[in-house]
Amino acid sequence: MPDAVLTAAPTPFGASGELDTGTTRALFRLAAGTTGGLFVAGTTGEFPALDDAERLTLFEIALAEAGPAGVIAHVGAPDARRAARLAAAAAALGATRLAAITPYYLAPRPDEVTAYYLRIREAAPDAELYAYVFPERTSVTLGPSGLAALAEAAGLAGAKLSGSAAANLAACAAAAPGLRLYSGDDRDLAATLRAGGAGVISGRSAAFGEVFAALAAALAAGDATAAAPRQADVDAIAATGASIGRIKEALRLRGFQPMAARMPVGEPDPGTAAEIAALVRTLVPLASV
Repeated sequence: MPDAVLTAAPTPFGASGELDTGTTRALFRLAAGTTGGLFVAGTTGEFPALDDAERLTLFEIALAEAGPAGVIAHVGAPDARRAARLAAAAAALGATRLAAITPYYLAPRPDEVTAYYLRIREAAPDAELYAYVFPERTSVTLGPSGLAALAEAAGLAGAKLSGSAAANLAACAAAAPGLRLYSGDDRDLAATLRAGGAGVISGRSAAFGEVFAALAAALAAGDATAAAPRQADVDAIAATGASIGRIKEALRLRGFQPMAARMPVGEPDPGTAAEIAALVRTLVPLASV
């Protein structure tokens, strides 16, 4: 299971909101050396707040640190024109794995969703293409049969299922057995694998990659004794809550430069920050940044 855990990378911004490329490079290097690869410029990466040039800069850094096989470049946008332009540019940089969230803001018809992915496929015909399904953020719900039909029409390699869509992973795996399905819910990797998923795309692994990697290794070896304490560690991490602000706080405590945000990211309150600090002290080494 070399990519049973992919890191949904946050985007480091400086105090005035500028993209911090130095910290980005260090963060991507750590994640690439710890988990199975990087999911770049996704929700955890605050992609709606990035301009196209910044997204391409992130892709370029990720490809340099993790290589094409270790990067899924997220090119999704509200419209097919922009998504296709990003897909073509990402492929020109060397990206071979692309993801695109379903169109959002204006709710599309099913045929418009298909046309969106076909436009991206035409722009990057040789890339693996993954749908990114997140109903709570897009108003688009793709059930198992809908995902299977879209995959056949657009030549999808797989999908990331987040929010309520993650609960449909087993049904989607049964409806489209050839797809590589990743869950955006990183709390129970074993359950995702039992359901037929390829793994999880985890924001929390950006700060606690060693824990998630150790759990994946134990599961791959079939070692339930080794997996149990690592799952307990994941449970403790998850108990602090899911937010970009919490991930960035954990990374600061690991030795990274403080990372500002451009979007509301759920900064931890003092009690939660103390819990995160305790987990960093006990579960992971300081990063060399």
